[in-house]
Formats: sequence, C-alpha cells, structure tokens
Amino acid sequence: MSTLIDLHTHSNESDGTDTPAQLAVKAGAAGITTLALTDHDSIAGWSELVENKPKGLSLVLGAEISCQTEEALSVHMLGYLFDPNNHDLISSMNQTRVNRITRMEKIVEKLQAGGVEITLTEVYAELSEGATLGRPHLADAMVRKGIVKDRSEAFNIYLHNRSKYYLPDASPTPERAIKLIKAAGGVAIIAHPFASLRGKIISAQYLETLVGAGLDGIEIFHRDHNQSERDQLLELSRRYQLIVSGGSDYHGSGKENRLGENSTQKSQWERISEVATGFSVVQG
Repeated sequence: MSTLIDLHTHSNESDGTDTPAQLAVKAGAAGITTLALTDHDSIAGWSELVENKPKGLSLVLGAEISCQTEEALSVHMLGYLFDPNNHDLISSMNQTRVNRITRMEKIVEKLQAGGVEITLTEVYAELSEGATLGRPHLADAMVRKGIVKDRSEAFNIYLHNRSKYYLPDASPTPERAIKLIKAAGGVAIIAHPFASLRGKIISAQYLETLVGAGLDGIEIFHRDHNQSERDQLLELSRRYQLIVSGGSDYHGSGKENRLGENSTQKSQWERISEVATGFSVVQG
C-alpha cells in the first residue's frame, strides 16, 4: 500500500479556512494516509479531527509553536505527539495566543498610520471562535475591504517579515520551545528554517545550536525552500542524524498550498513515531 504523509496542516482553529472535520475529509479524498494537524499555538482542533477521521487516515496530533530568537527572528517549531495535559507547554502556547492580540493591535495601528483603512473589528470578524489570531486574518479583512485581491497580495505588499508594518511575536525562544515539547513527550522539528522568501532567516550555525538544545529534526520538504536551501538542510540533517520531514503547510482556501504537495518519507515518519512518548498516533 502506498503512503502519503503530510505533517504540516492548519484548520480554522488557527489561520486555516477549513474546520478540522473538513480537513479530515479533504485529506482522505486527497489520498493522504497520515496527516498531522499543527495549528498555531493551539490544540483546540484535535478532538473534532479525531471524531471525523475517515477510515484509512492515521492522525498525528501536534501544534506549530511560535518562537522568537534573542535577535527577534521569528521561528516556528513543529511539536508532534506531545501530552495535551502538560501544563508548562499548554500554558506557554496560551500565553503566546494572548500576546498575539497585543501584536495585532500594534500592526493595525501601524497600517492605519500608513494610510491603510482597516480596523481591529474588521480583523476579528475573520476569526473563528477560539481560533489563534494571526496575520492571515488581517489579510482576509483586507481582501474583504478590497484593499488587496487575496492573502498572497496582502503578504507580498503589507504583511511580509521585511515590511515596515511587521512586528515579531512575543513568544518563547526556540530553545525553550524544544525543551517544552520534549518534556511533554513530544518530537520537536523546526519548520521551514531556510525559507528566505519569508524574510530574515536563522543561520546554519544557529541551527546547529538548536541541535545541541535537543532538536529532533528539520522540515526540509516545504514549498518555501528552494533546491539550494533543501540541499543545505539535507547536509545538516545527515551530519547530525536529524529526522527529515515534509509537509504542505496547507491552510485551505487562504493559501495556494495543496494537501500532500510535500510529504515525509515513511522511514522518517517511523523515526518520529518511535521517539514520541507523550501521545499515540490515532491509527487509520
């Protein structure tokens, strides 16, 4: 039996457009055999995803944890199969969600000062109840007002990491996130670390320090990595015997990313499932 393993997706419990139930159905229809739900700083979609799992689809429950280096560079850490009752990890994610509200207020103020007519009320109108607030919701509000045609244009013009309107997250360091994930029995894999089109990126030297902090793997197969970046990361993964993962970073209709467009090899997925002790895979 062929396998298609997508270890990076989002629902409307963060900044995706599909409910967890819709995500489960679409993943099954796309031929995916193992799917990870990795909403930003949230596990709110876990239960609904499991309840609506189609036959034959195995589920990997996780989260994409927002991090910030000491130099204020944004980093995302994928945590898989951690204990959802671990107080320290869940508290950290909850605090990051609260911090995102203050951050959004400041970004909107900067946009308004720059002549962009958008309000917080309009941003919140795009947010599902209980979802993690993020720039995609601001992008959706800008689309609705006709400021831009779609999310991609909003990010290309206003919301990218080099933009004068950008503000970093107030969130744990990558080292702290790794420690929290692993203490909760999970597996820590850094998401798209060399995606230079997104803005400033961490260095190879800093990535090596994260290996020393306990990093388990690198998401290499991602649409925002070009071939040169993938080659560099593959060399680092071989040098340090790190897990190599891939995922679509699917967000529903909000982005062009397609379910299963990048995937994880079965042998690498087996390494993840063998390392995790916090939570079990929901088998297909």
